[in-house]
Amino acid sequence: MDLHQTYPGLDDLKRKAQKRLPHFVWEFLDSGTGVEATKSRNRAALDGLGFLPSILHGPLDVDLSVTLLERQYPLPIGIAPVGMSGLIWPGAEQILAQTAQRAGVPYTLSTVASQNPEDLAPHIGAQGWFQLYPPKAPEIRADMLERARAAGFHTLVLTVDIPVASRRERQTRSGLTQPPRLTPRLLAQVARRPAWALGMAQAGMPRMRSLHKYVTADMAGLPPTAHIGYLLRTSPDADYVRWLRDNWDGPLVIKGVMRPDDAPMLEQIGVDALWVSNHAGRQFDGCPASIEMLQQIRAATKLPLIFDSGIEGGLDILRALSLGADFIMLGRGFHYALAALGEKGPQHLIEILQRDLEANMGQMGIASLGDLPPARTLSDL
Repeated sequence: MDLHQTYPGLDDLKRKAQKRLPHFVWEFLDSGTGVEATKSRNRAALDGLGFLPSILHGPLDVDLSVTLLERQYPLPIGIAPVGMSGLIWPGAEQILAQTAQRAGVPYTLSTVASQNPEDLAPHIGAQGWFQLYPPKAPEIRADMLERARAAGFHTLVLTVDIPVASRRERQTRSGLTQPPRLTPRLLAQVARRPAWALGMAQAGMPRMRSLHKYVTADMAGLPPTAHIGYLLRTSPDADYVRWLRDNWDGPLVIKGVMRPDDAPMLEQIGVDALWVSNHAGRQFDGCPASIEMLQQIRAATKLPLIFDSGIEGGLDILRALSLGADFIMLGRGFHYALAALGEKGPQHLIEILQRDLEANMGQMGIASLGDLPPARTLSDL
């Protein structure tokens, strides 16, 4: 089967994923928070941006390579962290890490993944980033950093936009709890998804393996969208970031930046890059689209900017790069691909994005990402 004939776009993978996942898993992956206005704004704001096509440039030899944090990448994309990836598809973290290694792009392992840094050490090659949800206890912080470093992860990403658990009402309505418990209601959903059920029967229901050694309290009193990480986590401040800077000898990235005013402070502390993100609409339903804040944050700092939230194709990637992003991360997209096609899915998505980038750059008559004109609102073109 020619995957590019059957699944030419991310939307095709998304539809296939929904058919293969139990409803509660789909809701975990696809949902936002509140009435999902922020999730909708991310999409609408990207759709409102465009470029003028340009003609008579002759054949183009398109170069998609970029440099980020002193490393060269063949594409301006990487795999963003998603908690409990293994719930979405058995062995998800290992599959994604292996895909990233082969493609030469970053893979970011979440603190609350279902596989731990030690599990992935044989699979990440030189592409490992580790995303930290901030533990309160200094001894746990230090141990987690050492585990990530020893496993070969070279870039640390501190997520700062989850000071408290979000409500994620769709996820709650689905019946999913943390840790997952297969109630009769959920088992009925599982029975209708045999590929997922067989994989989980072989792999076992996922758990947050990185955190098990630290947890001594029980789960009583936590909301259903929270998990054992909330027993360890704190809401970080500037001193917390300074502690990480002093204790991590590789690149340090701050994920969840939406205010230009935060950039100078983070520069002064010595972080190496900012990750512009509203958590893809999963955390706060009252904020702007991430793309709407990108230019202002770009104007406020010379640090490299990583971007996510709402990206669904090559044109979206070009929109964000043109407004000041240096690199683009996708989380949901790679998990739609994984759920749709299993091990073949993530690599197929990379090929989709590459082809889409090349096609759209051809329409604009540009061979290099550095030649991108700024995207503008369609009414202003």
